Amino acid sequence: MSNAITKTNFKLPGLTHLYIGKVRDVYHIKDELMVMVTTDRISAFDVVLPRGIPYKGQVLNQIASRFLDETSDIVPNWKIATPDPMVTVGRLCEPFKVEMVIRGYLSGHAWREYKDGKRSLCGVEMPEGMKENDRFPQPIITPTTKAEVGHDEDISRKEILSTGLVSEEDYLKLEEYSRKLFQRGTEIAQKMGLILVDTKYEFGKDGDDIFLIDEIHTPDSSRYFYLEGYQKRQDTGEPQKQLSKEFVREWLIENNFQGKEGQTMPEMSDMFVNQVSERYIELYESITGSKFERADITSVLSRVEKNILKFLTAYYR
Repeated sequence: MSNAITKTNFKLPGLTHLYIGKVRDVYHIKDELMVMVTTDRISAFDVVLPRGIPYKGQVLNQIASRFLDETSDIVPNWKIATPDPMVTVGRLCEPFKVEMVIRGYLSGHAWREYKDGKRSLCGVEMPEGMKENDRFPQPIITPTTKAEVGHDEDISRKEILSTGLVSEEDYLKLEEYSRKLFQRGTEIAQKMGLILVDTKYEFGKDGDDIFLIDEIHTPDSSRYFYLEGYQKRQDTGEPQKQLSKEFVREWLIENNFQGKEGQTMPEMSDMFVNQVSERYIELYESITGSKFERADITSVLSRVEKNILKFLTAYYR
């Protein structure tokens, strides 16, 4: 357990900025490269949980790397190389201040809003008479603002354009890219016997060009159901069998924690941490169809730093 990475502080040559996110540590090199270390931290309800999850960073990084390659014909992306199982290096882009959330099914946050009687989410109308995990007639885009700290906030297309967060020309491209990426992700998932339920995409600009940045179709940014038995479970009112971080949120809710003021984070036992790790590995193998090769984590921080330095030395040679 102690070999999960929960914090990095690498002294990298050419370092101009270090951003610590909920899960990722992002090093800016010479204001042109981003070295993104996907740590083993796990967050839920916009709160970082107290313990890291072994192999989680490797799972997320390798899934994202694979799907960045498999969608590069739709939109160019930031990736240049993956010098370590937990690291991606790419071009430094100026991120848009919104995240593009796209939902094919009434699940998670959308369901919680719907259950409370709301029929509009981010300015998008949701049909009457739906049950949890029902499929929308067509995927809906429900953006959020990208918060530096605290909770991301729902926002409508109208609000994004009226406040000038994104220009209309760029925003229409973000919607177009999001729908095409979601369609591709849906097709890939279906081949693996899965349903891509919902996900989020982040985009940035380098000059006048838009790039897909950060991660794509990982269990941190996406929700998956098993395709087999989906309709039967819907018809009989059973919960869907899913591969996502939602089970962590459900565990927290059961233990009276939703990130609200005054609530106490429940203790994470070794058994629970192990279960979460195995769920992430299961997701990797289910969606990629490949066996997960556990990297050596006996000196994981040293390994990651060594591989980054090796890449940067060769890149700037």
